[in-house]
Amino acid sequence: MNIVIDKEAGFCFGVVSAIKALEEELLKEGNLYCLGDIVHNNMEVERLENMGLKTIDNETFSKLHNCKVMIRAHGEPPHTYEIAKQNNIEIVDATCPMVLKLQKDVKQGYEQMKKISGQVVIFGKKGHAEVVGLVGQTNNEAIVVSSEKDLEKVDFEKPLHIYSQTTKNREDYEHIIQVINSKHKTGEVYVTDSICRKVSLRAKSIGMFAENVDCVLFVSGANSSNGMYLYELCKQKNANTFFISDVEDIDFEKIKGFANIGISGATSTPMWLMKKIEDYVYREFETK
Repeated sequence: MNIVIDKEAGFCFGVVSAIKALEEELLKEGNLYCLGDIVHNNMEVERLENMGLKTIDNETFSKLHNCKVMIRAHGEPPHTYEIAKQNNIEIVDATCPMVLKLQKDVKQGYEQMKKISGQVVIFGKKGHAEVVGLVGQTNNEAIVVSSEKDLEKVDFEKPLHIYSQTTKNREDYEHIIQVINSKHKTGEVYVTDSICRKVSLRAKSIGMFAENVDCVLFVSGANSSNGMYLYELCKQKNANTFFISDVEDIDFEKIKGFANIGISGATSTPMWLMKKIEDYVYREFETK
């Protein structure tokens, strides 16, 4: 039996940067608040909580005063920064540079659309942390669409500027743009390519990886949008793809007949967790 870890798997740049900043703060301060999960992976969150991380929600954040709070890679809307200023909260801002740029682009696009009575459309998952931050740049007026059925909220007689959540599927984004263009009355549609290059490359590479092994253990937190997206892509290429979050999720009856086992994961899956699973599978097969 041979086990291979997908060399393209592991944290994206934004998550690496955020976790590095968090670890540095924890070493200095001993503890630190973070608004929302630093990453959509329970195992990594647990590791950091053992170092002193305290994950809080928006309600708790609004009641804090005179402390430090980290903004994770997903970013936050302007309202969060206003509360921080009012409550004398020092922000440790780990917003991904790409998300930060997109926030600025969306704000600029919103101002331009206002001048010509247009609309801002964001292709993404409603309620997702990044999308909430983007919508906040438009005074909460942007229209969020995740599928064609959501397009009923769009006024096709108005100028439109379309953006995408950075972690969405490029093919789905292109499809939505095509449908909007076909429905639009004047053709005054502006499009910003805002999908993360790392996500696009992973979408291509994971299929090749899945095709070159007998089965795949796909490691991700269940609440990771990127994880579910990549898992589905992986399963399309290799039906013997199994979603797991940690070692206890492995069904050895399903994988015992495979000679080449692949391990991959989301952009929010730490490499240490995939290596832990690799070691565990080797040990288990040695004892069976």
